[in-house]
Amino acid sequence: MNVTAATTPTPGRVLGALALELAPGTRAAQDVVPQADAGGLAALVAADLAAFAPEAAALDATLVAAHFAPVELLRPGWPLHQELWQLAAKAPRPPGGGVRIVAFGSHEGRLPGALSPSPEYAGGPLRLVPFVLDGDAAVAARVSARFEADLMEEGMAGAGTALAAQEAFGMQVEHARYLTVHDLCALTAMQYEHAGLAPLWPVLETALLSPGREAWLDPPPEPLLRYADGVARIALFAPAAWRERHAPVVGSPADEPGAGARLERLYAHFEARQRQFASLLGAHGVAVEFIHCRGDARAELAAPPAP
Repeated sequence: MNVTAATTPTPGRVLGALALELAPGTRAAQDVVPQADAGGLAALVAADLAAFAPEAAALDATLVAAHFAPVELLRPGWPLHQELWQLAAKAPRPPGGGVRIVAFGSHEGRLPGALSPSPEYAGGPLRLVPFVLDGDAAVAARVSARFEADLMEEGMAGAGTALAAQEAFGMQVEHARYLTVHDLCALTAMQYEHAGLAPLWPVLETALLSPGREAWLDPPPEPLLRYADGVARIALFAPAAWRERHAPVVGSPADEPGAGARLERLYAHFEARQRQFASLLGAHGVAVEFIHCRGDARAELAAPPAP
């Protein structure tokens, strides 16, 4: 499954994460690192990135010493990275200027701002430690191009970095590598395809990479959904309207033996699919509205919201 290539989400910044793949059946003992230990992890990450793309050493490196689920990073506007950058912008620069390595860890168990991982998405085999590289736009563009070209394939974390993350979070790390947010999009797209969620990915991709555009999920037997203006509007059908719309897929005429029970099962599956898509969109920070459709459903979804 393809993911649209794009330049750095914001000029002058490179957004990415240290991706930690846990051993099967294990989870981290803690999701945040105390402030006193955060700087060491950030320095190791910055050194790895500079070894991969030497110009990265000319950019500020900011990291939050906490790990998150992919859905917490992949949200329209990249809010977690944006929060990280905004907090770093307030940090003092060293005397005489120069490049900074800024690390945010916990104080009395709490992280600053909106940087705390959500307990709702704890666990999972892939955990992500976000970072931002920031500085001269031309340098960031070159670093971003290098990262987008090769980081996913070649950007393994150093052994010392992987060990430091393992010890800091109390986890069993099988693989530690670096990803840009676009790499993470591509990886998530493949995972959703394997999970039977491929039809929804173009909508999520639009919300993440081209939020000003429109995207539709249309062909039956999938739910009917329109994304525009930051909102995903999902059509709700009464059973009769659903049967009419899905007649070519549903097949069995109503007078066939057992057809009624079969249609009820298919309709229940359809409703469950709607809830699944709405839940996943919400997890990615996309607002969802359910629209009761009684006529031309596409036109009703495209109509301006009622005042």
